[in-house]
Amino acid sequence: MEAFVNWLNDIIWSQALIYLCLGVGLFYSIATRFLQVRHMKDIFKLMFKGEKSEAGISSFQALTLALSGRVGTGNIAGVATAIAFGGPGAVFWMWVMAFLGAGSAFIESALGQVYKTKQDGQFRGGPAFYIEKGLNIKWYAVLFAIVTVIATGFLLPGVQANSIALSVENAFGINPAITGAIIVVLLATIIFGGVKRIARVAELVVPFMALGYILVALIITFMNISELPQVLKLIFSSAFGADAAFGGILGAAISWGVKRGIYSNEAGQGTGPHAAAAAEVSHPAKQGIVQAFSVYVDTLLVCSATAFMILITGMYNVAPEGKPQIVNNLGDMQPGPGYTQSAVEAVMPGFGAPFVALSLFFFAFTTIMAYYYMAETNLAYINKNAKRPWTELLLKVVICAMVYYGSVKTAALAWALGDVGVGSMAWLNIIAILLLSKPALKVLRDYEAQLKQGKDPVFDPVKLGIKNADFWEKEYNPIKEEKTG
Repeated sequence: MEAFVNWLNDIIWSQALIYLCLGVGLFYSIATRFLQVRHMKDIFKLMFKGEKSEAGISSFQALTLALSGRVGTGNIAGVATAIAFGGPGAVFWMWVMAFLGAGSAFIESALGQVYKTKQDGQFRGGPAFYIEKGLNIKWYAVLFAIVTVIATGFLLPGVQANSIALSVENAFGINPAITGAIIVVLLATIIFGGVKRIARVAELVVPFMALGYILVALIITFMNISELPQVLKLIFSSAFGADAAFGGILGAAISWGVKRGIYSNEAGQGTGPHAAAAAEVSHPAKQGIVQAFSVYVDTLLVCSATAFMILITGMYNVAPEGKPQIVNNLGDMQPGPGYTQSAVEAVMPGFGAPFVALSLFFFAFTTIMAYYYMAETNLAYINKNAKRPWTELLLKVVICAMVYYGSVKTAALAWALGDVGVGSMAWLNIIAILLLSKPALKVLRDYEAQLKQGKDPVFDPVKLGIKNADFWEKEYNPIKEEKTG
């Protein structure tokens, strides 16, 4: 099984996907004139402006729901894995992927809003919806929906659960089977309450968990501030193959930095548009800009926090695949949450292992919630012309079962299965958004034109010549929107 999954991963995660992700991010950054920089001042205003409605959630709830999916085990275990296999230079390429990926995140999230629909009394949207409505390729949309249900319902939850179980066992000595059972009970309580409950939990948990984690990272960094210049020098020199020790693994640094960057911030993968489409806003670009910011929060803040803690304390190994080990500071410890736990323990003995275990629990648990929402949305797309209520119940049972299974299976297999899911979605979504570049860029130009006129932008797809934006054409009421936010 593991050999087959690794073989499949080698095909999906070939160099073609690595450079496609970088290239698409660069293309959209240039095409949008680096909106991720130009519209920075708008982000905080837009983030808190939108109001939730009976059908939709607020912009802030959509942001935290998206962050639930982005901020997960990739921010702790994923960063450690990138350093272990790609060296410190991988951190730089994670930063590059975040900066460029913000452009891709805007495009896919704006498209999610443009082609959203109201189904069963709530907003639904995402790549399957914009592939069908924007490209008129039904089979491609169904394929993406099926792949996403499999990835987010079957393959990816196990990675998150596995990291929680490992870190809890390391910190408290609790058997992974017990941890898995507790996660399942908590998850079932939330997902059986629907999207509004998921959004409420994300809104409460995500900001506090991210801020608390970053605060501890800042304390550790300031306690070792004399090492910071050397760490920064090591990251940049290793990123370009200039460091003597890591000069021979430049390809690994780029590959693992981009791979784990995508896994963590999910820009271009097609997960963010699901949450973006659920927001109640007057113009798709508003939520696109807010979702671009979520990539920054994920990688430039949370991932960087992990990287600095690990590198500044020296609690890491570097053993590129197929090459001799370069650094061995942690013996035979497997890459994962143990690196971060060791880093915090080195500065705060007795606090590190429990703190990272608790952080990882919240990070990964909220990600599992977000995965369920994405799987449910794509299942709703598949079922839109047929009543199959049993399939939603089956999805809930399956995701709970996969969470338990992931808690007790080997970490290597869990990550390999997760990579298959991420890579498959990324290939399908990136091709789709490239084909939909024209309407997406029209949305941005229209938003900016209305801002210049001093207006609060309101979206009119007919005026822009964008077809099949059914909700905006037939159901959206701009007068009501002005009253609510």
